[in-house]
Formats: sequence, C-alpha cells, structure tokens
Amino acid sequence: MNTGMVAIMLATSIIIGLLGLISFIWGLKNGQFDDEKKMMQGVLFDSEEDLRHMANNQSIKKEKNE
Repeated sequence: MNTGMVAIMLATSIIIGLLGLISFIWGLKNGQFDDEKKMMQGVLFDSEEDLRHMANNQSIKKEKNE
C-alpha cells in the first residue's frame, strides 16, 4: 500500500471514531442511558403482558411528572 492510501484510511478511521464519540457524549447528556431499571425489570417479569403493564405504568408516571 502506498502512503496516500494509508493516510486516507487513517483519516477515515479518525473521523468515524470522532463521530461515535460525539454520538455517545450526546446520548449521555440527553439521558439516553438513564433507565437502569428497564433491564432488571425484564429479568423479573418474563411474560409480555407483565412488561406491557409495567411500560404503561411508567408512561403514566412520566405524564404526571410533566
């Protein structure tokens, strides 16, 4: 490979990495990862009906808080 190709690949990799980092930081700032209970509730309640019921309860709580 010549140096031009390596430079293009390196620049592309850095740009993609920066885009991923920026997206991750944006997600942290906007609360995309704040739902710690969701995964634990998925383990506790196996049936889809239980999960739907819990999702409805959470949406009602969010509406009341707004």
